Amino acid sequence: MLRWSFIFLIVAIVAAIFGFTDIASGAAAIAKVLFFIFLVVWLLMIILGVTIFKKS
Repeated sequence: MLRWSFIFLIVAIVAAIFGFTDIASGAAAIAKVLFFIFLVVWLLMIILGVTIFKKS
Protein backbone atom coordinates (compact mmCIF):
# COMPACT_ATOMS: atom_id res chain seq x y z
CA MET A 1 0.00 0.00 0.00
CA LEU A 2 2.86 2.34 0.76
CA ARG A 3 4.33 1.56 -2.65
CA TRP A 4 1.07 2.60 -4.34
CA SER A 5 1.01 5.89 -2.45
CA PHE A 6 4.54 6.65 -3.65
CA ILE A 7 3.56 5.74 -7.21
CA PHE A 8 0.60 8.13 -7.10
CA LEU A 9 2.83 10.80 -5.55
CA ILE A 10 5.28 10.50 -8.44
CA VAL A 11 2.39 10.59 -10.94
CA ALA A 12 1.13 13.75 -9.25
CA ILE A 13 4.55 15.41 -9.39
CA VAL A 14 5.08 14.52 -13.06
CA ALA A 15 1.56 15.67 -13.98
CA ALA A 16 2.11 18.95 -12.12
CA ILE A 17 5.37 19.55 -13.96
CA PHE A 18 3.65 19.10 -17.32
CA GLY A 19 0.67 21.26 -16.34
CA PHE A 20 -2.03 18.62 -15.96
CA THR A 21 -3.47 20.13 -12.79
CA ASP A 22 -6.62 17.98 -12.60
CA ILE A 23 -4.65 14.75 -12.89
CA ALA A 24 -2.06 16.03 -10.42
CA SER A 25 -4.64 16.94 -7.79
CA GLY A 26 -6.44 13.62 -8.22
CA ALA A 27 -3.26 11.58 -7.94
CA ALA A 28 -2.13 13.59 -4.92
CA ALA A 29 -5.46 13.00 -3.19
CA ILE A 30 -5.24 9.25 -3.84
CA ALA A 31 -1.66 9.19 -2.56
CA LYS A 32 -2.71 10.99 0.63
CA VAL A 33 -5.59 8.63 1.31
CA LEU A 34 -3.47 5.53 0.72
CA PHE A 35 -0.69 6.88 2.93
CA PHE A 36 -3.05 7.57 5.83
CA ILE A 37 -4.66 4.13 5.49
CA PHE A 38 -1.17 2.62 5.59
CA LEU A 39 -0.33 4.71 8.66
CA VAL A 40 -3.46 3.63 10.54
CA VAL A 41 -2.90 -0.06 9.74
CA TRP A 42 0.76 0.21 10.74
CA LEU A 43 -0.09 1.84 14.08
CA LEU A 44 -2.78 -0.76 14.72
CA MET A 45 -0.29 -3.58 14.10
CA ILE A 46 2.26 -1.95 16.42
CA ILE A 47 -0.33 -1.61 19.19
CA LEU A 48 -1.60 -5.16 18.73
CA GLY A 49 1.95 -6.50 18.62
CA VAL A 50 2.82 -4.84 21.91
CA THR A 51 -0.39 -5.70 23.75
CA ILE A 52 -2.34 -8.72 22.54
CA PHE A 53 0.21 -10.75 20.60
CA LYS A 54 2.98 -10.34 23.13
CA LYS A 55 4.75 -13.62 23.88
CA SER A 56 5.37 -14.33 27.51
